[in-house]
Amino acid sequence: MAAVETARRVVWIVLGVLVLLVGLTVASARLVTDWWWFQELGHGGLFVRLLAWPWAVRLGAAALFAALIFGNLLLTRGALARAVFRFQGRVPVFLSWRVMRRVLLFGSALLGLLSAEAVAQNWLLIARFWHKTPFGIADPLFGRDVSFYVFELPFYRLVHGSLAGILFLAALLVLLVYLLARAVEWRGKHVFLDESSRRHLVVLAAVLVVLKALDYRLSLYDLLFSRTNDVIYGATYTDWHARALALRVLSVVALAFAAVLLASWRRMLWRWLAGVGAVWLAAAVLLGQVYPEAVQRFVVEPNELERERPFIEHHLAFTRMAYGLDAIEEQLFVVDNDLTWDRLANYGPILDNARLWDWRPLARSYAQLQSIRFYYTFPDVDVDRYVINGRLRQVMLAVRELDLSQIPNPTWVNQHLQYTHGYGLVMSPVADVTPQGLPRFLLADIPPRPRDVDLVVTRPEIYYGELTNHYVVVGTRTPDFEFSYPSGDDNVRTTYRGTGGVALDSLFRRAAFAARFQTINLLLSDEITSTTRILFRRNIMERLRTLAPFLRFDSDPYAVLADGRIFWIVDAYTTSLGFPYAMPHARWQANYVRNAVKAVVDAYNGTVNFYVFSPEDPLIRAYMGLFPGLFEPAEAMPASLRAHVRYPEDLFQLQAEVLALYHMDNPTVFYNREDVWRLAREVFSTDASGQTREQVMRPYYAIVQLPDRTEPEMVLMLPFTPAERNNMIAWFAARMDGDNYGRLLLYEFPKDVLIYGPMQIEARIDQHPDISQLLTLWAQRGSQVIRGNMLVLPVERSLLYLKPIYLQAETGDLPELVRVIAAFGDQIAMHQTLMGALQAVLPGGTAVTAPPEAGPGPLGLLPGPGASADAQEPPGPAAAANELPLRQLAAEALRLYQQAQARLAQGDWAGYGAALEQLELILRQLAAEP
Repeated sequence: MAAVETARRVVWIVLGVLVLLVGLTVASARLVTDWWWFQELGHGGLFVRLLAWPWAVRLGAAALFAALIFGNLLLTRGALARAVFRFQGRVPVFLSWRVMRRVLLFGSALLGLLSAEAVAQNWLLIARFWHKTPFGIADPLFGRDVSFYVFELPFYRLVHGSLAGILFLAALLVLLVYLLARAVEWRGKHVFLDESSRRHLVVLAAVLVVLKALDYRLSLYDLLFSRTNDVIYGATYTDWHARALALRVLSVVALAFAAVLLASWRRMLWRWLAGVGAVWLAAAVLLGQVYPEAVQRFVVEPNELERERPFIEHHLAFTRMAYGLDAIEEQLFVVDNDLTWDRLANYGPILDNARLWDWRPLARSYAQLQSIRFYYTFPDVDVDRYVINGRLRQVMLAVRELDLSQIPNPTWVNQHLQYTHGYGLVMSPVADVTPQGLPRFLLADIPPRPRDVDLVVTRPEIYYGELTNHYVVVGTRTPDFEFSYPSGDDNVRTTYRGTGGVALDSLFRRAAFAARFQTINLLLSDEITSTTRILFRRNIMERLRTLAPFLRFDSDPYAVLADGRIFWIVDAYTTSLGFPYAMPHARWQANYVRNAVKAVVDAYNGTVNFYVFSPEDPLIRAYMGLFPGLFEPAEAMPASLRAHVRYPEDLFQLQAEVLALYHMDNPTVFYNREDVWRLAREVFSTDASGQTREQVMRPYYAIVQLPDRTEPEMVLMLPFTPAERNNMIAWFAARMDGDNYGRLLLYEFPKDVLIYGPMQIEARIDQHPDISQLLTLWAQRGSQVIRGNMLVLPVERSLLYLKPIYLQAETGDLPELVRVIAAFGDQIAMHQTLMGALQAVLPGGTAVTAPPEAGPGPLGLLPGPGASADAQEPPGPAAAANELPLRQLAAEALRLYQQAQARLAQGDWAGYGAALEQLELILRQLAAEP
């Protein structure tokens, strides 16, 4: 039996050693492969810093904590010996002091290492403290630079909390030893301490009380982040005049209590301790609780606005500064709506770029028309501007990425050696539509083919993207081993010729990656040679977060075609919760945000560049000092990429949400919430019962000519409405072209004039008999009616409202843009073309019906002044009113006929039959018309 038990123990020991070795091997493999990955990107020094800082903090804190615990336990040597002697009969082996000291040292080191882990998690906070940079802004109460609250106060809090926690733990351990040794005893109502234990414990208690006094002092600065009422974030009248006094007094009383404790070194001064302790308790209750409540009730509440006025001013000013709203250029926008059809011809670039394509239905169209194969997908649709054939065009584009879950026969070779990349991109103008209601492509197909435009894609492969989550092995033994793209019944193959990846040029490297990815195939594959490379961490967001874990990245990376290559641009933010008096944003978990960096990733080579666009930001300056060589100035960004820099939608959305409340700079107005705004709302879809689905408008990119400007430019904009009403009160815009990048504009409308808001235009659409009848008819026939983004476009001192309408068959997933609704002043019209809708609502135009066979058509052609959008003479106003329903039904009948023919040509018999059924309904309705 003994032999069996021994063998069992040996087996368990061997298994434990093997598990430990496997764990260490995998961890070591991950560490060394990460080192090679950073070296590949030219950031070996960054890897060392990202590794060294946490470990330096961890080991430094562990050493300090272990020293404090071990030192205190050493001071209990005599008591510890007595405690061991008491329990000697229960201890199997007598512990000599030498052995006991080693046990204490090991235990202290273990406790120190465990306690240091929480500190190591905050290594970045400590690193930023050592590289702190002034803001040049003083807080209004203490006069300290904001950098104190962003860089220093969190560090002091971390140090204070860590020391207090470890000393409290040491005190508990020491007290336990003294209790076991009977150096501390309770006899009835009295406590008896021997001399050594008394001295030791009173010193520890005094140090802990001094730390409590420091806590009171630090809490003074925390008042600038208090949330004691619903109006102000930061110190209020009561905080400053009552709680601050209480904290100062409590700090002094705590120091006095610590002094009495130290005076008890020779003899316990119980009466003094009781007296000072009673004063401390009374001060905590009276000054810490009763006095602030009395001040709030009897001083503040009867005259709250006047008492809080200066503190509201601080809150407003610092919140606006924290979110970059203090630099907004505010202007009054007086709407005269005197735009005419004749003058509209001067704004061709704006109308050519009117964003009729909503990205949501367009994403479905891209997927149906340009996926080409089921293993390709478009993860996102982006908006940008390009100069195409000499004209500024706003476009939508999407990158065709590989969906690994859809590849045929998903073997290891197929997943990692053959299907290695996506291919190409598609691009279409935001305003152009084919006669079938589909996007008109500028770039499409595989390989990417320009359609009468001066765009060229010389490197269409997507090795690094939003869906590239798996590693791939390139440069294999077999030439052109990788699948590139399908061509008819055959496949075109290729070999990666980029600079990305880590060379698998040794058995050690192959073994390291085999351990990292837990596959033996990297060791056994005959395709791997000394020139083979492995590309991993290819997801662009994972790539960026690994290089710069201290930055927050935008949720919407966007692709850019520059110099024939595809790049990804990702906005990066510096954030903090330490900006005094600034209201935190719940979703961002921050109260200070700057779009300090633009990150660029090459979709083919995987190279990463971080360009600093806000060099004045103290946080990015601290990071530049902490990680030298990682960042480059904005001027170093190639001009071909700089032309596509956008103001980020995430930041603009955040600023708009804050601005909805903090546009009020008058304390009285803010206190009473007299002028609260909200983001405008819109209708997105209509169901068969006529019910509509509302949503909050998202910011939208638009080409506009701003008031008092002479050239069109792309801006990001969003309308505001009052909180409880739907009329438009203002519109907010961010500029981004050239030197105007980052300039924020707020155009407010006069409060005594009604300006239609998006939901009011939506209501007018639903109330218009002809428009609502047709939308309801479509919905009742089983089609989904998608109402795209509402566009509010300023032209001169007028406002144009545009709303695209899409139809999607119940059995299909290919939305078609079938109508455009335009509103101007009190006029509203729906038409198959943008020009027709505008001509119907603008003075000097006429109510028109475009030739149905033209479809919505390319919208870049603007009829000359006085010209009709129809080839025929438009009817008079009365005739147009009588004939509009018949004309709409006839146009719809022809559209369905054309759709049926298109489905027939494609061999889509189900779609052909559905279109004929819908056509029959229209023809029956036409036959029933008088």
